[in-house]
Order: sequence, then structure tokens, then C-alpha cells
Amino acid sequence: MKIDLSPLQTDILVAGGGPAGISCALAAARCGAKVTLCQDRPVLGGNASSEVRMHIVGANGMSEGIPLQCEAREGGIVEEIRLNQCVRNPQRSASMMDLGLYDLCRQEPNLTLMLNTMVTSADVKDGRIQKVVAERLSTNDRFEIAANIFVDCTGDGTLGFAAGANYSMGREAQAEYSESLALETADRKTLGSTLLFQARQHPGPMPFSPPSWARKFSAESLKHRPFGQPGSDLNLEYGFWWLEWGGELDTIKDNEVIRDELLAALMGVWDFIKNHSDVDAENWALEWCGFLPGKRESRRLHGLHMLSEQDLMQSRAFPDSIATGGWPIDTHPPGGIDAIDEPPCTQSPLPYLFDIPLSSCLSKDFENLMYAGRNLSATHIAFASTRVMATCSAVGQGVGTAAAYAIQKEKDPQSLPSDADATFRIRQQLLRDDAMLLGCQNEDPRDLAPKATVTASSEQPEGPATAVIDGWTRSLRSPSVDRSKSPIGAPPDRFPEATHRWMSDPALGLPAWIALSWNEPITIGIIALVFDTGMHRLLTLSMADGYTGRMLWGRPQPETIRDYAIEANVEGQWITIHSEQSNYQRKQVHPFKNPIETSSIRFQIFNTNGIDHARLFEIRVYPPDVCDPFLP
Repeated sequence: MKIDLSPLQTDILVAGGGPAGISCALAAARCGAKVTLCQDRPVLGGNASSEVRMHIVGANGMSEGIPLQCEAREGGIVEEIRLNQCVRNPQRSASMMDLGLYDLCRQEPNLTLMLNTMVTSADVKDGRIQKVVAERLSTNDRFEIAANIFVDCTGDGTLGFAAGANYSMGREAQAEYSESLALETADRKTLGSTLLFQARQHPGPMPFSPPSWARKFSAESLKHRPFGQPGSDLNLEYGFWWLEWGGELDTIKDNEVIRDELLAALMGVWDFIKNHSDVDAENWALEWCGFLPGKRESRRLHGLHMLSEQDLMQSRAFPDSIATGGWPIDTHPPGGIDAIDEPPCTQSPLPYLFDIPLSSCLSKDFENLMYAGRNLSATHIAFASTRVMATCSAVGQGVGTAAAYAIQKEKDPQSLPSDADATFRIRQQLLRDDAMLLGCQNEDPRDLAPKATVTASSEQPEGPATAVIDGWTRSLRSPSVDRSKSPIGAPPDRFPEATHRWMSDPALGLPAWIALSWNEPITIGIIALVFDTGMHRLLTLSMADGYTGRMLWGRPQPETIRDYAIEANVEGQWITIHSEQSNYQRKQVHPFKNPIETSSIRFQIFNTNGIDHARLFEIRVYPPDVCDPFLP
């Protein structure tokens, strides 16, 4: 078979198109870098794609937060994805999720997407990766891709492994990192993998006969694994995350064996539910079952810092933090469904949200290799929290932003964590792009809004107009209730207690307005707004009816401003410079081709998507010469 070899050149090569890789590639491209994204599957999304169909969860856990107090849902790119799916995919189609992710990448001019293309080897010289080989067998193509920076978002650490980077696989001993939740003795076991399924209820009986190779299960063998529970993610229409196996094998090398055993287990579990359990499943039939195992754990690449249990439990503040986590430390028995006397998971709650530093995403072996996703540098115990997909996405956005900064400033990624000026600029750009960072507020000197006087048609005591320039864009007040359960917020000394948003008076109704005025005329090139999207609320595409029922799915979030206009006072007259209808996103950026000279701007709020008053977190105003995504 003739294989064509094509040389390619890019600034940043991202391997892996799951939530981490997508967010990494988009963030870097939006910050001006030329990015190539190689994904070894025909669709994007990883475990969230139609091939696996796991819902994206993250820092807010599986429980609602508290309105106006504890809003731990990640912002940035993953919030953009969630809101897009919520409004554009009300039917909850897994394939439409694939299309939505493809569309985001396809629309980004700085991003080259290569599907069905797997990175297979790396050329290394003098501590740097020079280029990688990526193969697309479906078209008989092989590519040699040279780049300045390489980012491994494969989950399996495929690129790092090909380059010869050091990694861990398995569970560390307690003494190695002083982790109370670790085992006394290290081993090579991991969390297992899962095959999910979907089923549908029909008007009449739907018989099921299992294949001859299906496994047999009983009430005794499933005594710790619940099913048939409406109102949760454990009903019959979607299941089951606990259908897990393979943690006692090599989840990379033995993936085919694991897939076959999981299929046998899936058929056996459905046979038990349908034909032998007390659940009334007579009219239910399988609609879809996965053939690609949803993998939880494999290689974890070694970085400049190894994130550990204490970092999470103490909510250690990292000056190079680029993302925030909060999912509990969620370990599973390696035996999975065969561990019949153990619960399918053990969740150790965290007292607070925690930092994920850039130094855990930088190779200690290669100057220009970065990581994002579940293969970042963490112990097994810390990984048990950072592995979930919304957290992976947030890390991906942070790594992509840092990589773009390194390209622009011609720096090696390894040098960034120890460069206080660099980390400050990267974190400020992440805030500008709506990332959630603890203890970090807007300090962008180019932003003209904090220099303005703010007035409004009305305000509430807990939602003053001046909040739009206070530098914070959410509330992360840690609840006074028992923090051993969700929700969790920020440590009290790392996030000021306030709603951090303007709220107009509902008694006066809409329209409402908020205005910024300066003592001297300014020239405006960009206005950026951050809206309230109910980030205390669960919101993610899920095939589980009960879980979705706890969300406001299929519509914009009611807190979000829908219709608004931006006006500028020009020679004593209010002139409309932009109108927006049907907004549902949290972040909106309005560039002006013809700069606006004014000493006052006003935002007229006509309608929300449900509530009876206007809410706005942030207004940023930039001069027209601010084209560099990073601080000068």
C-alpha cells in the first residue's frame, strides 16, 4: 500500500480532540497562534462524543449550587459549548454534539482540524520535540508536522509516550506523596473503562434474548450497583456509569479485550434487568450501545509539579494557576463490576475548589511539550478529581492560552511558571476569556471601564451598578453548611463575598439601563460583556432523563439578557452603535470597525430570557489599538 508523505508546519500541534484538546486548540487559535488539531477518531468530543456519550461534569459536582452565592460551573469555552448545546440541541442528540464541536473548530480561521489522524511517533533532539508523524490510514496519508510547541491532550499520553516522556500508570503508595487516601503499597491498577447504552420504552412488550457470549448477573452480584431509578442518571433510558471493567489490565494495550468483556457485561446486565429483575422493563428495548470504551485512566505524564491530594484538600494557591477544579476525589475499584462486594465508587469530598497550576501541564523532560486533560501531571488520587471533562476543558483552555503566549513572546513553555510577569499576563487573558480562577480579578490596564463613573436606571442592594467594574464575574461564596457535600465554593480569603453583578430593580420592570461615563472623551474599539447564565445550576448535555430534568434544558437560561442595545453619546445625542437580539451566551465581544469617540456609553436592556430584571456581571471597554490578546 502506497502511503503519501506530506510535510506540514504549524505554531502549535495539539494531539487529541476531546474536551481538553478542543478547548486548548480553540484558545490558542483565538489568541492568534496557528494551530493544528489531530484527532484519531472521526468525531470530536472524546468521552462526550456520540461514540461514548458520557455527560460533561466538573467543578460544580453533581449538585446544584446556590443562586447568587455559589456558582462553580466553569466559564470560558466549556460554558460556550454547554450553552450552545442547551439552545441548539434541545432534542439532546449525541450526534448534534459532535456537529457542534466540529462547527466551533471549523469556524476558527487559525485552526486546522485533522480528523481520523493519529500521532504515532516523535522526532526529538536536544530536549525538544522537532516534529511528529501523524497517520491517516483512511486516506493512505502520513504527515510530518513540525511545530514550535506540542500539546498532548490524548488522554493516553500518546504523544508524550512517543517522545519518551516519563509517566506513571497505576496507584502510588501513601508514603510517596504523603496521601492519606492512597494505598499502603503501590500497584499498576487503574480505574476501569465503561460502555454506556441507551434504551427506549415502547407501547408493547419488547423481548430480549442475550447472545451466547453474554455474562450472567444476579441480584447478589449487582447489590451495590443501582438501576431503574427514575429521576437520576440510573434509570433504564441511559446506563450505567458503573458498568465498568478493565482496571486490573493495561487500559491501553488490552483495550480490545476490555471492549469485548464490557460488551458481554452490558448484554448480561440488560438480560438481568429485562428478564430476571424486579424492575418492570417488559416494554423497554436497547436503542444503542457503545463499542468504544469510555476510558477513565491510563498514563499520567510527569510535569514540573505533580499535583497531589494535599494540593486539593488544602486548596493550595498556585501563582501559575490556569484552571479550577472541584469534583470530589472519585476512585473506583479496579475490578469494576466484578468487585461485587465493593461500592462502584468512593467519593472523598473536597472542602473548597482548588487550583490547577500550569506547572502540572509542562513536561519535565522536554522544553516544548505541554499537557492538558486526564494525562496531566497528577498522582492517582489527585487525578481522580481532575479527570472529569469540564475540568479537562478548563485546563485545556489554560494550556492553549499559555501556549499562544509562548509563541507570541518566543518563549519556551517550561520557562513560564517561574516568570511572574508571564503568568500574570496569561491569567489576565484567561479572565478576559471568562475562565474561572480563584483569587484572580481583572487588572488589565488597557480596560477603560474601571476608570468610568457607573450609573443605572435602578439597582438592588445586593446588585449595585458598580459591580460591573469590580473585576469579578461570579459569586463563589463557600456555603456555611457542611462542606463535606456539594456545593463547594472558594476559600473565604480567595474570593470576596458579593454577588459581583448589577441587578436592576424588578419593581421598575424593563427596559432598564446602565451607563459608563468618563471625564474626558475616549476612543472605543471593543466592548466586552459578561452576562448571568445561572451558573449555580447543573447544565450539560446528558442522555439521562432524570439528570436532565434537574436542568433548564432546551432553552436559554432565564437570568441571561436577551435583547439589548449599546448607545454612545456623540455631540450630546445618544446614538445606537450596536443592537443584539436573542442572546443566550454568557460572553459577548463587540468590536467596532469604525472606532467610537465618546465620553459616555449606555446599555439599554429590553428583555431577558425569563427573569423580571436585568443582570450583568462585567463591562470591559478597550481602545481600538488593543489587538494583541495579551498585555503589552
